[in-house]
Amino acid sequence: MSSIIALNPAELPPLTGVISHGLAVPDLGLLYTSGQVAWDAEGKLVGRDDLAAQFTKAYENIDAVLAAGGSSRSKIIKETIHLVGYDPEHADALIALIAGCRGEGQTPPASTCVGVETLFAEGYLVEIEVVATL
Repeated sequence: MSSIIALNPAELPPLTGVISHGLAVPDLGLLYTSGQVAWDAEGKLVGRDDLAAQFTKAYENIDAVLAAGGSSRSKIIKETIHLVGYDPEHADALIALIAGCRGEGQTPPASTCVGVETLFAEGYLVEIEVVATL
């Protein structure tokens, strides 16, 4: 059995006993994040009604989990994006937003975008989970 290391960086709200913000599996060379939303270390929403601000904060939270496990955004191999109220008419703007959050020169990961009616609490517009290599 591979060793599993829970990742709960101080930049994210403590959810000990409920979820781990991420899990590193060094024997497999992989790191999995829980879905990250636009919240601060106290669990308060950042960027109410601002999709771009929420994307940016969610990716910052992913960065914190990745760093805690010894990985980085450039090592993301799979991402899943849950988006409240997705409208295909806005696909081009969404693609540009996602690309801007990823950064230049990175190999785009395999990706899935799922339109959802709601997330776990009112006001949250996006939740992103990733798998990365170590």
